[in-house]
Amino acid sequence: MSPKFTAQFIGNRIIVWDIKQGKALYKNGFYGKPIGVRKPQLDDEFRDPSEISFFEGLYLIEKKKLQVLDENGVPLTKSSFHERCLDKYTGFNNKMLVYKHLRKKGYVVRPGLKFGVDFAVYTKGPGLEHSPYMVQIIERDGKLDPIELVRAGRLATTVRKNFVIASLIKKKPLFFVFNRYKP
Repeated sequence: MSPKFTAQFIGNRIIVWDIKQGKALYKNGFYGKPIGVRKPQLDDEFRDPSEISFFEGLYLIEKKKLQVLDENGVPLTKSSFHERCLDKYTGFNNKMLVYKHLRKKGYVVRPGLKFGVDFAVYTKGPGLEHSPYMVQIIERDGKLDPIELVRAGRLATTVRKNFVIASLIKKKPLFFVFNRYKP
């Protein structure tokens, strides 16, 4: 079975040039989003190419739904794509394990940069709800500064989300959920 979708690795970005494919990826799992559109809706008309994250790219490659080309249009193997991700994204493997775990559980996992965390996680999907969780991955031997924990908790409360710390024990994600304070 050949992949249904095609994207291209350009610098630090993975672009789906075909607008119909970008719309289909978004509609069928909330993968990627049109470039320059902050909050696309399911019924929006897509007018621009889409960008997908490194995590979405590898996940879709593993599901045999996506082929990624290099800058010259040559198909990348799963291994060469993964190497590029490792080169461009610190802690990629552990974050990928958490991403895959959450996706397998039925969550929609999006980049969490605007909240200062690794992932924003949805139960239904962007545009259908606000993400109820913000997830930060902590390395097993990593240290968690109490001030950072308080800061993250305050931010989570302000934006009405639950703060989640994910850590890997023997390559299995373990989650610690801090429920937001509801006055």
